[in-house]
Amino acid sequence: MPVFLWEGTTRKDEVKKGEMEAADELAVRTLLRRQGFKSIEVRKKPKDLLEYVPLLAGRVKEKDVVVFCRIFSTMINAGLPLIQCLDLLAQQEQNKAFAKIIRTVKEDIEGGTSLTDALKKHPKVFDDLFVNLIAAGEAGGILDVVLGRLSNYLEKALKLKRKVKSAMTYPIAVLVISFAVVALLLLKVIPVFQKMFESSGSELPGPTAMVIAMSQFAQDYWWVIVLIIVVAGFAFHQFYRTNKGRWAVDSAVLKAPVFGPVMKKVAVAKFSRTMATMMSSGVPILEGLSIVSKTAGNVVVEDALLKTRQSISEGQSIAEPLSATGIFPPMVVQMIAVGEATGALDSMLNKIADFYDDEVDAAVEAMTSLLEPVMMVFLGGIVGGMIVAMYLPIFKLASVV
Repeated sequence: MPVFLWEGTTRKDEVKKGEMEAADELAVRTLLRRQGFKSIEVRKKPKDLLEYVPLLAGRVKEKDVVVFCRIFSTMINAGLPLIQCLDLLAQQEQNKAFAKIIRTVKEDIEGGTSLTDALKKHPKVFDDLFVNLIAAGEAGGILDVVLGRLSNYLEKALKLKRKVKSAMTYPIAVLVISFAVVALLLLKVIPVFQKMFESSGSELPGPTAMVIAMSQFAQDYWWVIVLIIVVAGFAFHQFYRTNKGRWAVDSAVLKAPVFGPVMKKVAVAKFSRTMATMMSSGVPILEGLSIVSKTAGNVVVEDALLKTRQSISEGQSIAEPLSATGIFPPMVVQMIAVGEATGALDSMLNKIADFYDDEVDAAVEAMTSLLEPVMMVFLGGIVGGMIVAMYLPIFKLASVV
């Protein structure tokens, strides 16, 4: 819908301005009159140049939603009216795209829509988990409490995601640097040696001849190498989009020697934290499992949670089907069984999440410590091997002299 700029006078003769998303100018005037405004001027807001370029228009980051939720929680807890909270949040939000969404939510609520339904219109920003928790808070009259829980959950979820990213950054960075160094050697350094050896006319050792052949191929067919990399990347992306491909890749990730155990701990921590937050806010366990499965981020874990949900709907306890998945360790299953038996499942899940947050920290640190020497040996072996190969003829010549 188009956005309109409006200016009007209140009953106290105060001039106020604002923006409103509506079907047309008449809808804006009608809504403002209902709110008590008079002498209303409305005009269509001109489009920002960035809106014509989607990549530059800005997107809402997870951090933006975390900050929004924390401030929103504080304001509601302090007793501020909902509309005023959203108005203030829109004014202080620096991300223009997010500020526009907040204003739209506020205007929808002013038009009679519930907060839940207003948020539901923006699924790319407010996911099912967010919307369902807000719905539970509105229904139970504990919106301030739910917003507080949601803030804590989002902050810890973002922290967990950053840990995983940090674990992946180092090996990827080393691989990129390795590729760049090898490309530099093959395209710039080795050709210098090649000319020198050709002018000498001496017979080259096997390793040297092989490296020179690689360099010659890279110089002549660099575009083929680039094309192969691009095609391989595109093919992998297309394969991963299929159910079979995603299952194969996600399964391999969980079974990987070093990375797999870390990802399993991340899955347990994420599941426990999400389920604890939803159950403590009054979301039914079956509905909670449906939502948690969508946020798993791994199709194998998602399938395991959906099977667990199916088993619970057939009358089983939550611990039994979780144990059958093979993803959740026996200790976790036993703690969940105790929590279920004592009626304190949400509290027990929070304890599991706290424990596994620390476990992820330790696992990431251990993985980084293990990968550092391995990656250094890998990089040193490739670069060092190529350099030694190029110096072999020089060593041979020196030994003859």
